Amino acid sequence: MGNRIEIGRSPGRQALQPGQVSRLVTVHRSGADRVTVLESDRLVEAPNWTRDGAWLIVNEGGLMHRVPADGSGGLEPIDTQDVVTCNNDHVLSFDGRSMFVSASGQLYEVPITGGAPRRVSNLYDPPERYRYFLHGVSPDGAELVYVAVEPLGANPFGIRYIATIPAAGGTEAALTDRAIAADSPEYSPDGAWIYFNSEMAAQRPGHAQIFRMRPDGSEATQLTFDDRVNWAPHLSPDGRWMLYISYAPGTLGHPADMDVLLRIAPTEGGEAKTVVAAFGGQGTLNVNSWSPDSERFAYVEYPPLH
Repeated sequence: MGNRIEIGRSPGRQALQPGQVSRLVTVHRSGADRVTVLESDRLVEAPNWTRDGAWLIVNEGGLMHRVPADGSGGLEPIDTQDVVTCNNDHVLSFDGRSMFVSASGQLYEVPITGGAPRRVSNLYDPPERYRYFLHGVSPDGAELVYVAVEPLGANPFGIRYIATIPAAGGTEAALTDRAIAADSPEYSPDGAWIYFNSEMAAQRPGHAQIFRMRPDGSEATQLTFDDRVNWAPHLSPDGRWMLYISYAPGTLGHPADMDVLLRIAPTEGGEAKTVVAAFGGQGTLNVNSWSPDSERFAYVEYPPLH
């Protein structure tokens, strides 16, 4: 009897399914010139493209790795010392010197080449009372934007909203309503906006759309208007394009192992173009993966091999 691939798995999965692979791919923003950079039997997630264009940075097994962007090599570990529970929420500083990672509900800064981590987030007692899931760093490097997660009843992820914290550490500031699910915030390259997905306009549970707001939480504006469930907007370095992942209508949350579309639209909103159809979801496009010249982006798909 052959392997059966479970569809729509939990975002918190820890491994691939039997007969499944992680395929790290780069593609032109038109959808042309698809290049497979890496294929692995390990769960590889969330590529960031380094500012010099040479590397893709991914997470795997709680650790951070880099891969030559031209596909000429395999996974190379990046030393994060005692931070060994990194998840698929990690971003690079605009100056290219640091990466900020999420691990065990905390935020850390680590040199891009590896080294001693510096904790940015505050410690709560118990830790599950308030957790941080990183998504963006401001262009001036002064602030991080993240998803704040608090429990609601028996659901440890019951409350999810957008918040900021100084990159040097300090007091958090909530930007969106704690009662409305929001996720995947990212600064525009000019620092004028934070893009994110939210259910603030939803008429049914889970119907997330793309929005943007000012860094102080004002002027929230909806940018996508369709029946699909749209997540994780990522802005091209030239500020012209918004790349995001789109699920079928009725999808709840940001699950793994589903048929998804990767779409591009103007950053001001407008008609979206589907450039990639893939089997993926969680791990595919969690972080900004644009190349420095805004011509290409990277993503991970998780097809079953027959």
